[in-house]
Amino acid sequence: MLSTLDRYQRIAPFYDLLDLPFEYGRYRQIRPLLFDGMSGRILDAGVGTGRNIPFYPQGAEVVGIDQSPAMLARAARHARELGRTIELHAMDVTRLSLPDKSFDAAVASFLFCVLPNDLQVPALHEIARVLKPGGTLRLLEYVRPKGAIRAAIARLWEPWMKWAYGAGFDRKTEEHVIEAGLEITETRFVVDDLIKLISVRTDPIR
Repeated sequence: MLSTLDRYQRIAPFYDLLDLPFEYGRYRQIRPLLFDGMSGRILDAGVGTGRNIPFYPQGAEVVGIDQSPAMLARAARHARELGRTIELHAMDVTRLSLPDKSFDAAVASFLFCVLPNDLQVPALHEIARVLKPGGTLRLLEYVRPKGAIRAAIARLWEPWMKWAYGAGFDRKTEEHVIEAGLEITETRFVVDDLIKLISVRTDPIR
Protein backbone atom coordinates (compact mmCIF):
# COMPACT_ATOMS: atom_id res chain seq x y z
CA MET A 1 0.00 0.00 0.00
CA LEU A 2 1.31 3.43 -0.93
CA SER A 3 2.10 5.88 1.86
CA THR A 4 0.56 9.36 1.68
CA LEU A 5 3.95 10.76 0.70
CA ASP A 6 4.45 8.21 -2.07
CA ARG A 7 0.93 8.78 -3.34
CA TYR A 8 1.39 12.53 -3.70
CA GLN A 9 4.87 12.20 -5.14
CA ARG A 10 3.30 9.99 -7.80
CA ILE A 11 0.30 12.16 -8.54
CA ALA A 12 1.99 15.61 -8.39
CA PRO A 13 2.64 15.96 -12.16
CA PHE A 14 -1.03 15.25 -12.91
CA TYR A 15 -2.69 16.72 -9.81
CA ASP A 16 -3.80 20.05 -11.26
CA LEU A 17 -5.09 18.42 -14.43
CA LEU A 18 -7.03 15.76 -12.54
CA ASP A 19 -8.59 18.35 -10.26
CA LEU A 20 -9.27 20.94 -12.97
CA PRO A 21 -13.05 20.34 -13.28
CA PHE A 22 -13.48 20.50 -9.50
CA GLU A 23 -11.21 23.51 -9.09
CA TYR A 24 -13.09 25.67 -11.58
CA GLY A 25 -16.51 24.17 -11.00
CA ARG A 26 -16.42 24.25 -7.23
CA TYR A 27 -13.27 25.13 -5.28
CA ARG A 28 -12.31 28.56 -6.63
CA GLN A 29 -15.62 29.99 -5.47
CA ILE A 30 -15.07 28.88 -1.87
CA ARG A 31 -11.31 29.25 -1.34
CA PRO A 32 -11.61 33.00 -0.54
CA LEU A 33 -13.75 32.06 2.48
CA LEU A 34 -10.67 30.51 4.08
CA PHE A 35 -8.91 33.87 4.30
CA ASP A 36 -11.79 36.19 5.17
CA GLY A 37 -10.52 38.70 7.74
CA MET A 38 -7.07 37.13 8.02
CA SER A 39 -3.83 39.10 8.08
CA GLY A 40 -0.29 38.90 9.43
CA ARG A 41 1.59 35.61 9.38
CA ILE A 42 -0.50 32.72 7.99
CA LEU A 43 0.24 28.98 7.81
CA ASP A 44 -1.13 27.12 4.77
CA ALA A 45 -1.03 23.52 6.00
CA GLY A 46 -1.06 21.00 3.16
CA VAL A 47 -0.34 23.70 0.57
CA GLY A 48 -0.17 21.10 -2.22
CA THR A 49 0.42 22.66 -5.64
CA GLY A 50 -0.50 26.12 -4.36
CA ARG A 51 -4.16 26.37 -5.28
CA ASN A 52 -4.78 28.85 -2.43
CA ILE A 53 -2.03 31.26 -3.51
CA PRO A 54 -4.26 33.56 -5.62
CA PHE A 55 -6.44 34.15 -2.57
CA TYR A 56 -3.78 35.01 0.02
CA PRO A 57 -4.52 38.38 1.67
CA GLN A 58 -2.40 41.23 0.34
CA GLY A 59 0.46 41.98 2.70
CA ALA A 60 0.19 38.67 4.55
CA GLU A 61 3.33 36.62 5.19
CA VAL A 62 2.42 33.06 4.22
CA VAL A 63 4.29 29.86 5.02
CA GLY A 64 3.15 26.76 3.14
CA ILE A 65 3.98 23.25 4.28
CA ASP A 66 3.44 19.92 2.58
CA GLN A 67 4.85 16.43 2.97
CA SER A 68 5.54 16.06 -0.77
CA PRO A 69 8.55 17.82 -2.35
CA ALA A 70 7.02 17.22 -5.78
CA MET A 71 3.84 19.06 -4.80
CA LEU A 72 5.89 21.89 -3.26
CA ALA A 73 7.90 22.28 -6.47
CA ARG A 74 4.67 22.93 -8.34
CA ALA A 75 3.52 25.37 -5.64
CA ALA A 76 6.79 27.29 -6.00
CA ARG A 77 6.30 27.51 -9.76
CA HIS A 78 2.71 28.62 -9.30
CA ALA A 79 3.82 31.37 -6.90
CA ARG A 80 6.42 32.62 -9.37
CA GLU A 81 3.85 32.72 -12.17
CA LEU A 82 1.51 34.78 -9.97
CA GLY A 83 4.28 37.04 -8.70
CA ARG A 84 3.54 36.09 -5.09
CA THR A 85 6.05 35.44 -2.34
CA ILE A 86 5.53 32.36 -0.16
CA GLU A 87 7.89 30.43 2.10
CA LEU A 88 7.62 26.70 1.40
CA HIS A 89 8.82 23.77 3.50
CA ALA A 90 8.61 19.98 3.25
CA MET A 91 7.06 19.07 6.58
CA ASP A 92 4.68 16.62 8.25
CA VAL A 93 1.69 18.44 9.76
CA THR A 94 1.85 16.14 12.81
CA ARG A 95 5.47 17.21 13.48
CA LEU A 96 5.89 20.86 12.55
CA SER A 97 9.42 22.25 12.75
CA LEU A 98 8.06 25.71 13.47
CA PRO A 99 8.25 27.87 16.62
CA ASP A 100 5.45 28.04 19.16
CA LYS A 101 2.95 30.91 18.78
CA SER A 102 4.52 32.13 15.54
CA PHE A 103 1.39 32.47 13.35
CA ASP A 104 -1.65 34.71 13.51
CA ALA A 105 -3.85 32.29 11.56
CA ALA A 106 -3.80 28.99 9.68
CA VAL A 107 -5.77 27.33 6.90
CA ALA A 108 -6.02 23.78 5.58
CA SER A 109 -7.98 22.96 2.44
CA PHE A 110 -8.94 19.30 2.00
CA LEU A 111 -6.08 18.17 4.24
CA PHE A 112 -8.02 16.56 7.06
CA CYS A 113 -10.14 14.43 4.72
CA VAL A 114 -6.81 12.88 3.69
CA LEU A 115 -5.41 12.46 7.21
CA PRO A 116 -6.45 9.20 8.91
CA ASN A 117 -8.57 9.71 12.02
CA ASP A 118 -5.72 8.67 14.33
CA LEU A 119 -3.50 11.50 13.02
CA GLN A 120 -6.08 14.26 13.21
CA VAL A 121 -5.70 15.19 16.88
CA PRO A 122 -1.86 15.25 16.66
CA ALA A 123 -2.13 17.48 13.58
CA LEU A 124 -4.60 19.81 15.30
CA HIS A 125 -2.37 20.00 18.39
CA GLU A 126 0.61 20.95 16.23
CA ILE A 127 -1.26 23.64 14.32
CA ALA A 128 -2.65 25.03 17.59
CA ARG A 129 0.87 25.03 19.05
CA VAL A 130 2.23 27.31 16.33
CA LEU A 131 -0.80 29.66 16.44
CA LYS A 132 -0.84 32.64 18.75
CA PRO A 133 -3.44 32.51 21.55
CA GLY A 134 -6.82 33.31 20.06
CA GLY A 135 -5.58 32.51 16.55
CA THR A 136 -7.95 31.19 13.90
CA LEU A 137 -7.72 27.93 11.95
CA ARG A 138 -10.06 27.45 9.00
CA LEU A 139 -10.66 24.11 7.31
CA LEU A 140 -12.36 23.19 4.04
CA GLU A 141 -13.35 19.55 4.24
CA TYR A 142 -15.42 16.94 2.46
CA VAL A 143 -18.00 15.09 4.55
CA ARG A 144 -20.30 12.23 3.72
CA PRO A 145 -23.48 13.72 2.21
CA LYS A 146 -26.89 12.88 3.65
CA GLY A 147 -28.98 13.26 0.50
CA ALA A 148 -29.69 9.95 -1.20
CA ILE A 149 -28.44 10.93 -4.66
CA ARG A 150 -25.24 12.63 -3.51
CA ALA A 151 -24.58 9.82 -1.03
CA ALA A 152 -24.81 7.30 -3.89
CA ILE A 153 -22.46 9.40 -6.04
CA ALA A 154 -20.05 9.68 -3.11
CA ARG A 155 -19.96 5.89 -2.75
CA LEU A 156 -19.09 5.59 -6.44
CA TRP A 157 -16.34 8.20 -6.17
CA GLU A 158 -14.85 6.97 -2.90
CA PRO A 159 -12.64 4.15 -4.29
CA TRP A 160 -11.09 6.60 -6.79
CA MET A 161 -10.56 9.27 -4.09
CA LYS A 162 -8.92 6.72 -1.82
CA TRP A 163 -6.64 5.39 -4.58
CA ALA A 164 -5.64 8.77 -6.01
CA TYR A 165 -5.58 11.00 -2.93
CA GLY A 166 -5.92 8.77 0.10
CA ALA A 167 -9.07 10.77 0.92
CA GLY A 168 -12.40 9.71 2.34
CA PHE A 169 -15.80 11.08 3.31
CA ASP A 170 -15.74 9.38 6.70
CA ARG A 171 -13.29 11.56 8.64
CA LYS A 172 -14.60 12.88 11.96
CA THR A 173 -12.72 16.16 11.92
CA GLU A 174 -15.23 18.20 13.93
CA GLU A 175 -15.20 15.60 16.69
CA HIS A 176 -11.40 15.61 16.67
CA VAL A 177 -11.33 19.41 17.00
CA ILE A 178 -13.26 19.08 20.26
CA GLU A 179 -11.07 16.16 21.33
CA ALA A 180 -7.99 18.35 20.74
CA GLY A 181 -9.38 20.92 23.19
CA LEU A 182 -10.08 23.57 20.55
CA GLU A 183 -13.22 25.65 20.02
CA ILE A 184 -15.36 25.48 16.89
CA THR A 185 -16.65 29.00 16.27
CA GLU A 186 -18.50 28.23 13.04
CA THR A 187 -19.29 25.24 10.87
CA ARG A 188 -21.40 25.43 7.73
CA PHE A 189 -21.84 23.78 4.38
CA VAL A 190 -20.44 25.79 1.48
CA VAL A 191 -21.15 23.25 -1.29
CA ASP A 192 -24.47 21.42 -0.92
CA ASP A 193 -24.16 18.91 1.95
CA LEU A 194 -20.73 17.83 0.71
CA ILE A 195 -18.10 20.43 1.70
CA LYS A 196 -17.92 22.24 5.03
CA LEU A 197 -16.09 25.34 6.17
CA ILE A 198 -15.00 24.84 9.77
CA SER A 199 -13.63 27.76 11.79
CA VAL A 200 -11.59 26.89 14.89
CA ARG A 201 -10.16 29.17 17.57
CA THR A 202 -7.30 28.47 19.93
CA ASP A 203 -7.72 29.46 23.55
CA PRO A 204 -7.64 33.25 23.99
CA ILE A 205 -5.26 34.88 26.43
CA ARG A 206 -6.77 34.58 29.93
